[in-house]
Amino acid sequence: MSKLLDQAEAAKKAARKLAGLSTDVKNRALLGIAEALVARQDEILAANAQDIERARDAGLADAPLNRLKLTPEKIASIAADVRTVAALPDPVGEIIDGRTLPNGLQVSRRRVPLGVIAAIYESRPNVTIDIASLCLKSGNACILRGGSEAIRSNTVLSRIAVEAETAAGVPEGALQFIESTERALVGELLALRRYIDLVVPRGGEELIRYVAENASMPVLTGGVGVCHTYVDRAADLQKALDVAVNAKTRNWSICNAMDTLLVHREVAAEYLPRLAERYAVAGVELRCDERAMAALARAGNGVHAVAASEDDFGREFLAPVAAVKVVDSLDEAIEHIAAYGTGHSDAIVTEDYEAGRRFMDEVDTAVVYWNASTQFTDGAQFGLGAEIIDSTQKTIARGPVGLREITTYKWYVLGNGQTRP
Repeated sequence: MSKLLDQAEAAKKAARKLAGLSTDVKNRALLGIAEALVARQDEILAANAQDIERARDAGLADAPLNRLKLTPEKIASIAADVRTVAALPDPVGEIIDGRTLPNGLQVSRRRVPLGVIAAIYESRPNVTIDIASLCLKSGNACILRGGSEAIRSNTVLSRIAVEAETAAGVPEGALQFIESTERALVGELLALRRYIDLVVPRGGEELIRYVAENASMPVLTGGVGVCHTYVDRAADLQKALDVAVNAKTRNWSICNAMDTLLVHREVAAEYLPRLAERYAVAGVELRCDERAMAALARAGNGVHAVAASEDDFGREFLAPVAAVKVVDSLDEAIEHIAAYGTGHSDAIVTEDYEAGRRFMDEVDTAVVYWNASTQFTDGAQFGLGAEIIDSTQKTIARGPVGLREITTYKWYVLGNGQTRP
């Protein structure tokens, strides 16, 4: 506990200095991190290869293995995201609103950092840099606890970030990475309310539930996504094919990949066989309700379709698998999403304005799409540079969480000797 406590105290101390750190210093540190990531790519990849080998030997499933693996292209992408964060406006100091009261007091609200943000995450080494860069630009100190399967990768990445920050003049202690994989430390971290203002769990349901139930400080949750795409009877079917194929196959291991496809009965017979043939090329297994199976009778060879069980609806697959259901109406699609969704990302494909508007208004989810793939739910794609998490909460923040979402505000009151009568 003593080392963790030392790290928490150091982060809290650094947070006070970070609150007033200039944008120039923060940007210089971010650009230094991006440059170092590329320059030290071989070192990062060597550490990552050790993580991959040990994870494979331990029997880690394909989805987390896919998230764990780094490549030169992924490192270049991470570095590009850091540069994007550097180019974004600094949220700290932004005046949200202000007015002068009749007594002459000037009252305003200004955006300030939260303080110290802790993140507990699994598998994805890029999260180390994503969160470190967003916390730095928003003036927050951070404490990072990655999964044991990525410990070598995360250790190298965090050291690179700390070195670049220090060289740029960022206060010592602003970025703390817990290099121990001892599980008990998570519980101890969650007890440090005195030092940590917000904790963010990124990982599977078990991790998120554990953090939400045991944290002594506010928790920002998200990540688990049971995402739907509904093909309406007024859909442009070629557009619907492209959207559904992308939503499932571009990257099936991320939380915003499509899990369930809902198809209106009036277009199912024409649409599903064409979709199934494209899914077959990509190796996607379809788990179909009775009417979807009947519609696939016209599909060609190679289509991999099996009868769905009830458990397949409402399940985050993180695999090349999709549940398929034929519905009678837009209302049934909306009801299905309300019953089985997790409030992450859901889409409709339609050319009917009224159907699209109703879906956008009535589906209660963080990111709702009209004629677009759910794969876009991502901080970088939304122009945030990166993201802390895809929040499925309605308080604190919702959807991709970027710079502004990890700040709060402070009231500034300027007077000239006023006293209250």
